[in-house]
Amino acid sequence: MDFRERSIWGDGEKCYYFSALILGTSAFFAANLLKLSAQKNHSIGGCCRLAKLRFFGGVDEIGGNKILVEDKGTKVFFDFGQSFNFGAGFFTGWLAPRQVNGLGDYFEFGLLPKISGLYAENQLEKTDLAYGEPEITAVFLSHGHFDHIAHICFVDPKIPVHLGVGTKLFMESMEETSSFCDYRDHHYQTFRTGQKVKIGSISVEPVHVDHSIPAAYGFIIHAGDTTIAYTGDLRLHGPRKDLTKDFIDGARDAKPNVLICEGTRMALKEKRKNFSEAQVESLSNKIVSSTDKAVFVTRYSRDLDRFKSFYNVAVKNRRRIIVTPKSAYLLSKLAANEHLNLPDPLKDGHIAVYYKRKKTGKYDDADYLPWERAFMDKMVNCDFVRKNQRRLIMDLDFYQLAELVDIKPEAGGHFIRSMSEPFSEEDIEDEVLHNWLEHFGLKFHQLHASGHLNREQICSLVSDIGAKKVFPVHTENARLFRKTCKGVEVPKPKKEYLL
Repeated sequence: MDFRERSIWGDGEKCYYFSALILGTSAFFAANLLKLSAQKNHSIGGCCRLAKLRFFGGVDEIGGNKILVEDKGTKVFFDFGQSFNFGAGFFTGWLAPRQVNGLGDYFEFGLLPKISGLYAENQLEKTDLAYGEPEITAVFLSHGHFDHIAHICFVDPKIPVHLGVGTKLFMESMEETSSFCDYRDHHYQTFRTGQKVKIGSISVEPVHVDHSIPAAYGFIIHAGDTTIAYTGDLRLHGPRKDLTKDFIDGARDAKPNVLICEGTRMALKEKRKNFSEAQVESLSNKIVSSTDKAVFVTRYSRDLDRFKSFYNVAVKNRRRIIVTPKSAYLLSKLAANEHLNLPDPLKDGHIAVYYKRKKTGKYDDADYLPWERAFMDKMVNCDFVRKNQRRLIMDLDFYQLAELVDIKPEAGGHFIRSMSEPFSEEDIEDEVLHNWLEHFGLKFHQLHASGHLNREQICSLVSDIGAKKVFPVHTENARLFRKTCKGVEVPKPKKEYLL
């Protein structure tokens, strides 16, 4: 008699697969074995109904989540992004995979998985993976950061892509204002919290969470008799922590068998400074209210909570906030969304739009792209900023530092970096930034609120939701999960887990 045993996490029972060579064994014994098998299988509807889970990205890395859930032939990916260290061993800077080669360069170095029925036909032309009709049923995107969405540009356009209403607006804005961003055509279907999306035998409940970009979601996934909670990216120290609490409550009430949990900040001791969003606004206000010099800020362009913090500081101190045309375009696209409460840059007198010199250098309409021209009535330039330094707070990212040569800020002004600190003390861009600030006599401040839970908050979330099995993703410290949380299994890339 050959028995093969595999655990079922849902109720701790065991499902027994067996093949019996009944040689001289009584029919009575064989019948009882079959009866035992039927009894053991009641909780999952039979051995043939096991849901499956595989991780094709986001394992032992920050970002790049690609999580595949399968049940009864229905196959759904949750997120399809690019990790922060993606391809680091083979590509750097301008040495990048060639677009003209489709997926050829990616497959050459094993950077993307070879999965039949997933990719667009034209992306496979230079590869040894033959095109076939879609075998993947759908893709769900948790939010609009590139480490969760970037690689959908390779996905077959016949495969539906489900995403939040706000995420769709973010992606449209990025495509319309960037020559480098093209997610390509897809059959997009939008959702909001409270909706349940049925995809074959899999049901998905999106639940809003607070993150460093609006319209972020976690998912409660029902596949057969298995329930999976997937956090996406989330935090509890932002202005909408109530959203994250809604997800935690919903996930706990669903009694999931499995929790897939992000762990970006899972560390025994963090080296970087992190504040709450309220602290960032308060400390920024203290800086601005104590100076009559220019204040420059740099932030992630899609972190609109951070924009609102600096907007509030500007209004309190009777200053105008100066944004780029790209930020103005995004704000104008989102201003009509009643859930986001954002000012319209075309109507709000506290907002001006900075135009740098292009082409002729004379600020002619023809110097700018059509989408940029929409904000020229709100235009300010280097001359205006130079003459009104004490009345402004200006967005200035790293690649715009050369504008300081034309602005000529007075010594003693301030520069607030409201982004993550460098990963390394040898960060070249950080060194260059400080050289510029020293040259112009600007005081440096580091004020940032992360988009992620810290270690204590992660452990609390895992405990509150109470899943029997926890898979950590989006982290470089998955093994620390095992030491600090119960029920943790460190996932292995591409391994099939039967639920």
